[in-house]
Amino acid sequence: MKQEVNAKVNEICPKCGLPLEICACEALEKEESKKIKVYETKKKFKKLVTVVEGLDDADLSKTAKALKQKLACGGTAKDGLIVLQGGHKEKVKGLLVSLGYLAESINVI
Repeated sequence: MKQEVNAKVNEICPKCGLPLEICACEALEKEESKKIKVYETKKKFKKLVTVVEGLDDADLSKTAKALKQKLACGGTAKDGLIVLQGGHKEKVKGLLVSLGYLAESINVI
């Protein structure tokens, strides 16, 4: 039993070299992300939508799900874009910061 616990403790992350328990790779990837652009546009039947672009494809669906839950709206994540139903561009920046993205990398137009 002790050998199983020690084996888990001794596992090391291949990216950062830290033990898996305190690995910070995911947080570092979010900090190094490129510029994120948030804007509103009108779609079919003059409905307002909020678009978030510039996120990595790996984080796209997870971030979209979190934003849709926090804003209580529908939306989709595909082709590198998150499209949220409704005008939420003022709220999205704060939510992205709370999810771990840098405030300096988020540009609200």
